[in-house]
Amino acid sequence: MKLRAGLLCAFLTALLLPFSSQGAWFGKQAAIMGTRIGVEVWHEDEQAANQAIESVLDEFRRLDQALSPYIETSELYLVNDRAAYQPVPISKEFYDLLETSQTYSQLTGGAFDITFASAGHQYDYRKEIKPTDEALDQTRPLINYRHLILNPDSQSVHFKQSGVRIDLGGIAKGYAVDRGIHLLEQRGIENALISAGGDSRMLGDHQGRPWYIGVQAPRDDKALAAVLPLSDTAISTSGDYERYFEADGVRYHHILSPKTGRSAEGLRSVTIIGPNATRTDALSTSVFVLGLKDGLALINRQKDVEAVIIDSQGQMHASQGLEDFKQSETTEVQPAHLGPVNTNPIRPEGSALGVRPAGAVFVPSKAE
Repeated sequence: MKLRAGLLCAFLTALLLPFSSQGAWFGKQAAIMGTRIGVEVWHEDEQAANQAIESVLDEFRRLDQALSPYIETSELYLVNDRAAYQPVPISKEFYDLLETSQTYSQLTGGAFDITFASAGHQYDYRKEIKPTDEALDQTRPLINYRHLILNPDSQSVHFKQSGVRIDLGGIAKGYAVDRGIHLLEQRGIENALISAGGDSRMLGDHQGRPWYIGVQAPRDDKALAAVLPLSDTAISTSGDYERYFEADGVRYHHILSPKTGRSAEGLRSVTIIGPNATRTDALSTSVFVLGLKDGLALINRQKDVEAVIIDSQGQMHASQGLEDFKQSETTEVQPAHLGPVNTNPIRPEGSALGVRPAGAVFVPSKAE
């Protein structure tokens, strides 16, 4: 997938902190899984750092080959091709990921549903193609996570109905980020950041200081709606401004409501902060579908995640934990922009001091 030029997805080397003689930051980017993957690690040895980075990128490539709905040899493609006719045995990793997806479907009352692809495959955002009302009427009943039957004894998957398709775009990149962090931890790396488009996870901090994570303003790709100082956590953003087109005054974007088969309405972006990227990835999509009231209610019921939501009017809302954090005076960069987005968006070209803060990372939304 082609991301919009100028998106704020680059990893930026720290500019304000002197490098320790005991180590340095090393990083690399690559185009994998339809997005820009970035890996940045702190290490004392350049060769060891580069080997660690390559191991992460190789893991992304492996998962792309297994989970892409477009690669004919992938497990996911084969399941879509055969599972309506017979149970399809799959790998434990793929089975576990499908099981996790079902768990989020149940948690969100169906707002997260990997069978959205049953109707979603009819959209082509680059060619500005959308299904007709008649086509949606036929495919919408196929969107139902309960059509997906998992058999733990045979480690297989079966579709109840012909025409059902699955797509892991709402969780696969977050899972890949977590796998990458796991590989770095196995190598003894304590400070790193991995990003896959709108899904990022920080291992440790930025050498004694937090990473500053910018939330993109949905209607201005050169501005930030908020800056959050974060360490040892994950963050994901889902927005209506990555894969979309407009026709007859309607914005058709890639985050579909399982109930309608159409683009979810009411929000512009959702950012979730949590313990791992698999969780933040799935919940950012879910909250976008649920909308402001139900989405915030869901997040406020969870003990390990927070949310920043920008509604269709450009107003920003925060979950309870971030509302408390907003009042804090202890951080160097306050998320003080938890207010109207258009009032004073931050420009990524510079901070209030005219330079980027150390450990600044500007992340766009996901383009599943």
